[in-house]
Amino acid sequence: MYRAKELGRNNFQFYEKQMNVRVNERLELQRDLRRAIDNAEIFVHYQPQVALGTGLTVAVEALARWNCTVRGPVAPDRFIPVAEECGLIVPLGEHILQCACAQQMQAWLQSGMSMQRIAVNPSALQLRDTDFVAGVQRILESTGLAARRLEFELTESVLVQQDEEANSVFRALQAMGITISIDDFGTGYSSLSYLKRYKVNRLKIDRSFVRDIASDAHDAAMTKGIIALAHSVGLQVTAEGVESEQQLRVLRENGCDEAQGYFLGMPGPATQISALFEAARGDKSYRR
Repeated sequence: MYRAKELGRNNFQFYEKQMNVRVNERLELQRDLRRAIDNAEIFVHYQPQVALGTGLTVAVEALARWNCTVRGPVAPDRFIPVAEECGLIVPLGEHILQCACAQQMQAWLQSGMSMQRIAVNPSALQLRDTDFVAGVQRILESTGLAARRLEFELTESVLVQQDEEANSVFRALQAMGITISIDDFGTGYSSLSYLKRYKVNRLKIDRSFVRDIASDAHDAAMTKGIIALAHSVGLQVTAEGVESEQQLRVLRENGCDEAQGYFLGMPGPATQISALFEAARGDKSYRR
C-alpha cells in the first residue's frame, strides 16, 4: 500500500520482500521522529531573502532541521513526509512556528534589525486542524510578534486541496494581517483564479525556472512573464534557487523584488542571519 502511494496512488504493486524492509525503516523513523518532537530535538535554520533593489536581507524563511541522536542529520525531504503521513506535522509545525516567531521578535526586532517578515511553510494538515488559527494567534500573542511580520508560504498543491472549511481558515489568517505567498509558483496547478480567490500578497518563482534563465531564452521569458503578471495585479515576487551572479542580474533586469538561494545565503542558524545584518549595518554601501 505504501509503495503504491509513493508511486502516485491509483495503482497496484505486487508484494516484494524488500517492501518489508522499507516499511520497518519508515516505522522506526516515525518512532524516532515522535521522540525528537517530544524532546525538542527539531530546530530551525533560516535562509535569507534579499531585496534586489538594496541588496539587503529583508526576510528569512524558517526551515525545520533534525539532528537525530541515533541517525545523525536527517534530511527534511525524508522526515517531513513521514510527519505528514502520521499526523506529527501538526505538533512539529507548531514548534517551528513558535521558534520562528520568538526568534524574530525577541532577538532580531528587539536588537534593531529591520527584518520585515519571517516565512513559515504550513502543511495542508495544519490548515485543516480546527485549532490552527487559534494556535497561531496564541503564538503571536505570547511572542509579541505583529501578524504583518509573519508570512505563510503555501504551495499550489496545498491550495488545490482546500475545501470550504479550510478556505475559511485561510481567510481568517488573512484577516489577522498575516502575509500569504504562493510557493513554487508555476510547477503545480497554476491558475489565475487562485490570485483572485485568495488575494495573496506574493509569488515565489520556483527554482526550476530560475536555474537556466541566464542561458535559456525560454526560461528567461517565462520568468519575465511571471514577474510582469504578478506586478500587474499588485503582487511582490521572490525568486528561489538563485545560485549565480548571472541569474541575479537577469532577475534584477526584469524587476524581480526579492531573491533567495545559495548564492545569497545558505540556510543556517539564527547567528548567521544576525551576522548578515551586522555586516550591512557596519557597511552603508553594502550590496550583495
